[in-house]
Amino acid sequence: MQNKIALVLGATGGIGGEVARRLNKRGWRVRALHRKPERFDGRGDFAWLRGDAMVAGDVLAAAEGTSLIVHAVNPPGYRNWGELVLPMFDNTLAAARGVGARVLLPGNVYNYGPDAFPLVNENSPQHPLTRKGKIRVEMEERLRTAVAAGDVKGLIVGAGDFFGPQAANNWFSQGLVKPGRPVRAISYPGRPGVGHQWAYLPDVAETMVRLAEHDGLDDFAQFHMGGHWDHDGRQMVDAIRRVVSAPNMRVSRFPWLAVTLASPFVPLFRELSEMKYLWQVPVRLQNARLLSVLGAEPHTPLDVAVRTTLVGLGCIGVGEVDASSTHRQNVLA
Repeated sequence: MQNKIALVLGATGGIGGEVARRLNKRGWRVRALHRKPERFDGRGDFAWLRGDAMVAGDVLAAAEGTSLIVHAVNPPGYRNWGELVLPMFDNTLAAARGVGARVLLPGNVYNYGPDAFPLVNENSPQHPLTRKGKIRVEMEERLRTAVAAGDVKGLIVGAGDFFGPQAANNWFSQGLVKPGRPVRAISYPGRPGVGHQWAYLPDVAETMVRLAEHDGLDDFAQFHMGGHWDHDGRQMVDAIRRVVSAPNMRVSRFPWLAVTLASPFVPLFRELSEMKYLWQVPVRLQNARLLSVLGAEPHTPLDVAVRTTLVGLGCIGVGEVDASSTHRQNVLA
């Protein structure tokens, strides 16, 4: 890699913020594009630049001199995906083409349909059931096409459902617990006994940065993370119970019926309802290719990850973290 300058689109979001912070810790100069950068002066050791991901010239100007563009920007509140997501990504591709940067694109399981389940690798067929999934497939296809034409380089890292201390829009914080409140009950979206895959955002960010820095990556490189595999849907629930010292805490079923009925009127509920199928059957990304390149996957112990997440979400106070957490083993240290 010619230099260690990166542009992060979506640095105020969960995955974009974690990647930006991890890049910074590993010695990268990080630029973050935002329409109102003055709101973030002093947040992170980043260069906040004024601009809009929907404006090609803004993205190109911000990318000048970079070797990596992290495309982690999404429309807020799941609104206007069809109108905004692909134009924003095309601007990223154009900027990467103009400056010779690699595009890092966070991936997920939305690309896949039942014909790829239960074990999914990087070559599995991508026949999604949802509008959002179809858009994700198109994004990846546009990246592949650009790489095949010799225009850019690409890196896609897929993972399970995100959770982490600074991640707001995800199933953990929007389904299992309520941010800003003590955990009194847990709402679980999955069927009893059905496995589910989780990805702790600091681990995801570390994995992405290690791959981006790795010598010898193909021009188009795609990897899946193993993350935390909850084989029966109880491991995450039990970890929350342990962390808050409530082993008998009540677990209720996620209100799928109410969400479905309200989906015509609430964009978020419409998107959540479309993803229901991913909670009804086990879907597990395989990380053999990742292990062959990195040797090991960054992996924070589940209880440590859950505790840190709950503190970050304001569900438990920092003072409630027991002394043992200061002696934890964390592979990211």
